[in-house]
Amino acid sequence: MLLFPNAKINIGLNIISRRDDGYHNIETLFFPVGLKDALEFVENSSGQINLSMSGIPMDLDPRNNLIVKAYHLLASKNRLPGLDVHLHKAIPFGAGLGGGSSDAAFFLNGLNDYFALGLSKAELKTLAYQLGADCSFFIENRPALATGIGEILKPLEVNLPGYHLLIVKPSFGVPTKEAYARTIPSVPAIPLAESIKKKPGEWMNLVRNDFEFSVFQVYPEIEKIKNYLIEKGAVYASMSGSGSSVFGLFTSEPDLSGSFFKNDYFIWKELL
Repeated sequence: MLLFPNAKINIGLNIISRRDDGYHNIETLFFPVGLKDALEFVENSSGQINLSMSGIPMDLDPRNNLIVKAYHLLASKNRLPGLDVHLHKAIPFGAGLGGGSSDAAFFLNGLNDYFALGLSKAELKTLAYQLGADCSFFIENRPALATGIGEILKPLEVNLPGYHLLIVKPSFGVPTKEAYARTIPSVPAIPLAESIKKKPGEWMNLVRNDFEFSVFQVYPEIEKIKNYLIEKGAVYASMSGSGSSVFGLFTSEPDLSGSFFKNDYFIWKELL
């Protein structure tokens, strides 16, 4: 079975409060985009899962990959054969784009369909949540307002037809734990669900990412990327998640000529 797990961007991210369990309550809009990995699985006779990878190199023991964890989680509750799985990685990691979470969620969906396990979307979301706070979003994979630690999802109609999306990631990532440690939680004057109702051209001063203040202090190159996208005509630009990727929304295709972007930057463009 061949699957194409896609990335997401965060449009706005408010860090509301720090929880007793060490996590943070947030509100953010998860928005799926066209950047995709490729994931294929076939049955084997070994009774084990074997994961191979290509594309963007990942310095990660395959046993710790969320795909492998998703298999063992599902196999603990359902009879599954061994599988040979190949992941071609196109979504950069450490970018705030949810690539690993998407891979795991699409894999859960794919196994449920292929082996006719009969799990509901609600049951799949519960399983996905055990793998990561944003994994649940990719089960249904449609724009959603996320609260709690990102697992409480409410579908939200946000349409951006005709906008050009540009995602830029520098060569380095931002550790999520480090990014959270530097934030100061606060309740926004206007809830994100209200701010997002405005047109994208009005989002710049209303829809913010609370990670930016502290991340930009440590990684000024990310702030330079955001400012450059605004200079190039983005009606809205923001870091996605805890970084390090930055995205911009443009009313026309942005001109990327010039020498600002370094050769080791990851760049993705699409028409929404």
